[in-house]
Amino acid sequence: MEKFKSGFVCILGRTNVGKSTLLNSLIGEKIAIMANKPQTTRTQIKGIVNREKSQIVFLDTPGIHKPKTKLNNIMVKTAFDSAKDVDIILFIIEATSKEIGRGDSLILEKIKESRKKTILVINKIDLVKKEALLELIEMYSKEYNFEAVVPMSAINTDKNEVLLQEIEKALDYGPKYYDSETYTDQTIKIIVEEIIREKALKLLDDEVPHGVYVEVQKLKKGKTMENEPIFNIEATIYCERESHKGIIIGKKGSKLKQIGIYAREDIEKILGEKVNLQTWVKVRKDWKDEESIVKKFKIDN
Repeated sequence: MEKFKSGFVCILGRTNVGKSTLLNSLIGEKIAIMANKPQTTRTQIKGIVNREKSQIVFLDTPGIHKPKTKLNNIMVKTAFDSAKDVDIILFIIEATSKEIGRGDSLILEKIKESRKKTILVINKIDLVKKEALLELIEMYSKEYNFEAVVPMSAINTDKNEVLLQEIEKALDYGPKYYDSETYTDQTIKIIVEEIIREKALKLLDDEVPHGVYVEVQKLKKGKTMENEPIFNIEATIYCERESHKGIIIGKKGSKLKQIGIYAREDIEKILGEKVNLQTWVKVRKDWKDEESIVKKFKIDN
């Protein structure tokens, strides 16, 4: 009987390089929220890929950026701490890069310090010509002895198997860490909070989203009047300014209603049952520097 392989794989990269998109694509389920905005992922998220001869536990991490608040500091620390005890690092860069910028240089330095097996993933290859891609591969290959270089587009799945095979190749033999049916360690509460935040990120103006924090106060299973199962969920969207509160609510509550509708649709798909979602908006100034909230994004080392 062929031996089984397993291990932990940390996904590292700057903000907006497609880490969460790739994770969801590899898992085949939505576990990390996606939005075309920086700093979408705020903490470490585990996603598990169960294969015939291996179990790969992915750790999606916040994008590397210049921290300005306690929350930002914890996000960057979480990303680098996540890479300390893993078996493989997936270093994601954008194919459109013309040089190794500050953020990527910082990640490279951490990778060199760790001396860990690293696979370079070049995302968004659909945006560049082959010549530019080859130049980028040569540039990065001079910096580190990567286990493999995988050019791909995270929005497509055609290179997923190539990447998974390269990871499997680099893994050592090991046990199953999770049950075969498990694909994430995220609780329903966290997933619901993140989905609501994702819809806010996508629907609100640029100046609002990063001041948004979602907290579920109630998540209870009940019955409809037709005796069908339903999840009753109550959540609060916190923002930093009074002016933001009005933008989130929208004219006659239209924006908040829209956020709720889109969030409910996604939550129902994940839970496989009807959802009654109620949302409120409250102002909580400087929450990004509030220790009681920020500590929720820390990971245990």
